[in-house]
Amino acid sequence: MSPSPRSPHRPFRHRPRRPHRRAGRVAGALLAALAAGTGGVLAPQSAAGAAPPDAAVRATAVVRVAERLDRGLVAVPAAGGTLVTWRMFGDDPSGVSFRLYRGGALIATTGKTNHLDTGGSASSRYELRAVVGGVEQPAARAAVWGSGRLDIPLRKPPGGTTRDGVAYTYSANDASVGDLDGDGAYELVLKWVPSNATDVANSGTCTGPTLFDAYELDGTHLWRVDLGTNVRSGSHYDSFQVYDYDRDGRAEMAVRTSDGTRDAAGTVVGDPGASHLAANCAVLGGPEYLSVFDGRTGRVMASAPFEPARGSVADWGDTWGNREGRLLSATAYLDGARPSMVFSRGVYERIALAAYDWDGTSLTRRWKFDTNASTNHGKGYDRQGNHNLAVADVDADGRDEILYGAMAVDDDGTGLWTTGLGHGDALHVGDLLPSRPGLESFNVHEHADAAYGYEMHDARTGQVLWGRRTGTDVGRGLCADLTRDHAGAECWSSGGGLHAADGTPISDAVPSFGGAASYNSAIWWDGDAHRELLDHRWSGTAGSGYGQVLKYTGSTELTRVWYDTAARSNNWTKGNPALSADILGDWREEMIWRDADSTALRLYTTPHPTDFRLPTLMHDPVYRLGVAWQNTGYNQPPQVGYYLGTS
Repeated sequence: MSPSPRSPHRPFRHRPRRPHRRAGRVAGALLAALAAGTGGVLAPQSAAGAAPPDAAVRATAVVRVAERLDRGLVAVPAAGGTLVTWRMFGDDPSGVSFRLYRGGALIATTGKTNHLDTGGSASSRYELRAVVGGVEQPAARAAVWGSGRLDIPLRKPPGGTTRDGVAYTYSANDASVGDLDGDGAYELVLKWVPSNATDVANSGTCTGPTLFDAYELDGTHLWRVDLGTNVRSGSHYDSFQVYDYDRDGRAEMAVRTSDGTRDAAGTVVGDPGASHLAANCAVLGGPEYLSVFDGRTGRVMASAPFEPARGSVADWGDTWGNREGRLLSATAYLDGARPSMVFSRGVYERIALAAYDWDGTSLTRRWKFDTNASTNHGKGYDRQGNHNLAVADVDADGRDEILYGAMAVDDDGTGLWTTGLGHGDALHVGDLLPSRPGLESFNVHEHADAAYGYEMHDARTGQVLWGRRTGTDVGRGLCADLTRDHAGAECWSSGGGLHAADGTPISDAVPSFGGAASYNSAIWWDGDAHRELLDHRWSGTAGSGYGQVLKYTGSTELTRVWYDTAARSNNWTKGNPALSADILGDWREEMIWRDADSTALRLYTTPHPTDFRLPTLMHDPVYRLGVAWQNTGYNQPPQVGYYLGTS
């Protein structure tokens, strides 16, 4: 389905959460009923397109703009036949149904968003037509992925040699998605990292430049952007955002650049001959820019001085760049109606964030938050940052806030709250505890003297709901609804212990497989409403492992339900795929891993039928923005803004 020229986006109602959280409780209860075997189909009451709970919610609703997507039809071999899945939109009417054809013959009329075709084969071809008001809509078509996955060939860049004579090669790394050309289907933007990419703490290492490629899912290469040598390569330097900021139906890419960055047409940002590398290969000076690239062509459309600016390196807490070089990025609806890009600097000491708007012609800074500013100094925001962040409308006013670890910034750029618990490596924001109002955030903390090594707090106020003191650096943590035995999500960390969402201890042990604890990521993969764990099996060689999906079945010893030794992970011990997101098919999530030599990406979609009917998760604001920031810092899985699970 192509977007209408006059309406390039799909408007839908994002309903601010009311204090009683009726919508979340209803969704959870219905999911529980379905999981118990009562059957039926479901659209969550808190999701766009569902009937509002009452007139008060309708009166306070805010129009958000969602991507206009096609049906994302996909078919894969499955036990008993071929599984065909497709999208339901956030603004589909409640009575929408679907007609599925194989080879021109009608094989199913259903209200579900998946169908197990017992007569399907590897050569089958399918056509799907939504039915609205008795009228068939335009068709979506798909052939079967015979191997059960989609291989996306890559144009692997050649390696090179740094100025100090060190040779490097490239590996495919983090990816993001956006509709770059306005056809209703997602394209990929992939980051290439050199083999000498390094953590910001390491001086004395020159790196090759970070590259960005855009691909259609069939492997068609669209463009390449080269950040150049004045932006060191590493997970803390080069996070990027892919989103449609000017609302013309086509996504852009925004990223920090410097002198020598080269776009797909060969245009150079700044001074092409400048080098800002110090003797030890650190980049502690020189201009920085925020650049916006056309998603269709990879051409740079505008560059502006990057904020938060580096300024004096010592202002961030050291003199060698470990602290000033910690940068993150996100996308947020700060006015409730249009997306802004947000870039940050600092984690351990000073912290600053700046928000920008792109109107298709120019970049305009909306606001800047800085802990050194007189309005924020001494109010407890210093040292509270994370190696990742989250975006959500935590106060139900229709506008997004930025949750930056143990602190939050309001939609207008003012400080919202701080817990004072210090920085950490992971946080998760969603309706984790549906029995209480609003959203929650589960955080882990690095400081051994922190009052809590891990804790859950109210995402609106920062009030700690429960936590555990560990006296250790807690480096990992995860929340996901694993079982119906406890209400809400289950939460655990490398600090020990599996807990119910209200803090009730479940086990001193944490979910593990083959002796290795699992708290890297999560995925909605099989047919139930619980989330599985998305992880890698560490190989200890070449900085990666192979991908696996693990299921909790009541014991902390997990069951492996999927793996592929040729699907390789990224980012060393973090062990994440290039991307996990609901990018095709029904509401279950896909995962994209690279192969061993980075000549292809492997895209996997679920082969499991489900009785649950949900709009695409990408039409949930919290989830869609989570996919946008997933590549930032230490990758974390996206969460939805309502409760999706059983209780």
